[in-house]
Formats: sequence, structure tokens, C-alpha cells
Amino acid sequence: MAEKNNELASMPFETALAELESIVDRLEKGQVGLEDSIKLYERGEALKKHCDALLKSAEARIEKISLGADGKPKGVEPLDVE
Repeated sequence: MAEKNNELASMPFETALAELESIVDRLEKGQVGLEDSIKLYERGEALKKHCDALLKSAEARIEKISLGADGKPKGVEPLDVE
């Protein structure tokens, strides 16, 4: 299990999202048996959590430029996500 966690930890967002989309597609089409469906669902959950964490990390790093009264940039501030 630790090996799978290490694999996810280093997986880029785009790769994780592509795998998640593939899993969802296979599950929606009913292409797998019950046991495999459960394993795929668990993998999908792990991928979703990984993608969510990567997105939150990216949002925390994004800043917006704040403008002064004259309309010129005066600095940066954290992006309001909510």
C-alpha cells in the first residue's frame, strides 16, 4: 500500500486526472466485474483525493495583482477562492 501512496505522491495532476477519467468511463460502461469494480472505485477515490490536494496547493500559490487608485499595479495579494 505504501508503494501506491508513493506512486500517487509523485504523479502529476494531468496523469492522475486522465487515469481517473478512464476509471470512470470503465465503471460507467460496466466493462468490469464486481471485484474489479471495487478495486477501480478505490483507486478512483485515491486519485480524486490526490487531484484535489494538487488543486488546493496550486490555488494557494496563485496571487492576484492588486491595483492602486490610479489603476497601476501596486503589489500582489492572495487570490480569493471562495
